[in-house]
Amino acid sequence: MTKRKLQGAVAVAALLIGSVTGCAGQRAAAPTPVPPQDSERPAAPSAAGGAASAGRGFTLVASGDVLPHASIIRQASADAGGNGYDFAPMLAGVKPVVSRADLAICHMETVYGAKGGPYTGYPDFKSPPQVAEGLRATGYDACSTASNHTLDAGTEGIDRTLAALDKAGIKHVGSARSAPEARRPALLEAGSAKVAQLAYTYGTNGYPLPKGRPWAVNLIDERKILADARAARKAGADVVVVSLHWGTEWQDAPDGQQLRLGKALTASKTGGRPDIDLILGTHAHVPQAYEKVNGTWVIYGMGDQIAGSMINYSGENDARGNQGTLGRFTFAPPARPGERWVVKKAEFIPQWFDTEEGRAVILNAAMSRGADYKGVRDRIRNVVLSRGAAKDGLLMGE
Repeated sequence: MTKRKLQGAVAVAALLIGSVTGCAGQRAAAPTPVPPQDSERPAAPSAAGGAASAGRGFTLVASGDVLPHASIIRQASADAGGNGYDFAPMLAGVKPVVSRADLAICHMETVYGAKGGPYTGYPDFKSPPQVAEGLRATGYDACSTASNHTLDAGTEGIDRTLAALDKAGIKHVGSARSAPEARRPALLEAGSAKVAQLAYTYGTNGYPLPKGRPWAVNLIDERKILADARAARKAGADVVVVSLHWGTEWQDAPDGQQLRLGKALTASKTGGRPDIDLILGTHAHVPQAYEKVNGTWVIYGMGDQIAGSMINYSGENDARGNQGTLGRFTFAPPARPGERWVVKKAEFIPQWFDTEEGRAVILNAAMSRGADYKGVRDRIRNVVLSRGAAKDGLLMGE
């Protein structure tokens, strides 16, 4: 059955840093139309953004949209033997990459339904809370939760989702249950670095921000993003990662807003040091380019990690909606305290979600075992490298 997408840390309590991750009138970019679809570990962190040359580096892995359509929910039920829902088997193929990273970040696009359901796909998603357990079993440490579907189930959906992520031991940022929670990033440790993650979305599919909870979802605003990044740095973050739910669905190339905002965010510096160290993009449902902008890596779009068969705006089944990448970045500490942590190695790992089997596949790893995925792997590679990332050292990994 075909369907389109579901579109669009515990942080240190003292880290209250100004506000901290479709489409509504408050969005930063015009909404995209909604097409029809099936309804169905570490040493102590360094101080104040500095690190000694003896510090330990780390690898960070990030992946695209987790979109449990109705068929995905049915698959999880089948994988649990009809007794609840188990999302770990469908992610088992990416676990070797995710679990080996020092820090792994996902994008949880949907919100969770109440215990026992009902659980729904498009247009208003309510996913089983067991998704969080599957993500943790795969090795994810944190998830962005700001998307155009964050308000699909109102504030109750946000509360349930963040509670389930907390229970699973996954940190989160982008939506919040309280004003203090909204004012802090997800704070993580990797190698000898303190890593802050921030997250924002372009809109909420026309749902207004909840009365009395205007901080429930972070919306894209350049000044706010930079203020939050500077506050995180001032509070001690060595590396600041920004997750952005942005772009135009079904468009391989980044749109004007992505290019403008990416350039502005990466150009911002404080004391000669960039305010943001990495940008992770989601929402377009198709792989988009990686690019080094002003010396900072930007992934415009990682595509979907989990999704049912996708229908594009022409009403056609579009295999690109099940293609994606994982980004893997190896960070090294600076030579002198207070300088920038440096990406020593940047990689993209092509991924595909097999809707017939209900399984995520790392393409190069599968090809090494004899599977024939050359066509889809090469298409993903061409898109990822379309803005010249190869000349800046981006490699294709397994």
